[in-house]
Amino acid sequence: MDERDIRNFLEAVKRGKVTVENAVERLRQLPYEDLGFAKIDHHRSLRQGYPEVIFGRGKTTKQIVEIARGMLRAKASHNILITRANAKVFAAIKKMSRGAVRGSAAEAEFHPLSGAIAIKRDSANHGKGLILVVSAGTSDIPVAEEALVTAQTMGNRAEAIYDVGVAGLHRLLEHREKLTAARVIICVAGMEGALPSVVAGLVAAPLIAVPTSTGYGSSFGGLTALLAMLNSCASNVSVVNIDNGFGAGCVASVINKL
Repeated sequence: MDERDIRNFLEAVKRGKVTVENAVERLRQLPYEDLGFAKIDHHRSLRQGYPEVIFGRGKTTKQIVEIARGMLRAKASHNILITRANAKVFAAIKKMSRGAVRGSAAEAEFHPLSGAIAIKRDSANHGKGLILVVSAGTSDIPVAEEALVTAQTMGNRAEAIYDVGVAGLHRLLEHREKLTAARVIICVAGMEGALPSVVAGLVAAPLIAVPTSTGYGSSFGGLTALLAMLNSCASNVSVVNIDNGFGAGCVASVINKL
């Protein structure tokens, strides 16, 4: 439940549309709901401004479905995001979400490159500007897509520009106008990780650099790109962990809502 949900809930109790007994029952789920194998943090939207996100890797399909079901059952209006999932999980989530909330138009959407699943219940734009996701190469798109879907699911206007790495800078410069218009930029790159420094030198916006594990042997699974980004000469660059598109999208959302 976020602040808007809490206000609507209290107004419903005040007007008698929700009984005290039903109100007490709903409040039992705050601050969290214990499923045994997981504790759903229903209080996170109110506390941090965005709901708990389900990290799919390492969880069974049944566990992911039950966590998502619990979040839908809470009758909050926020969107639900599942990262690092697969087509099998998506099929189960889609089937569950269709009947979980009667009268709801929410339906799960799968993004196969990144493995992200979004259940959209709130289509409003809560951000103050554009979050632009820029990827160096096509091989970096899965991580870039995770950042893009995260930012969009958290209520931001977010767009992407793919395959504009330093091997052909003319491709990047064609988008100069959009780059300068963005309020926050997420820059995703593998190999030697040079693109964030180039982009950051062109704009005044904060830039979140995401190193990816894309590259040959001496890229060391993204470590080379990570160290290059940490040592960027551009002062408006901050860096998240290797392949952490979700983390970049989340931080960008927080900045965009300030």
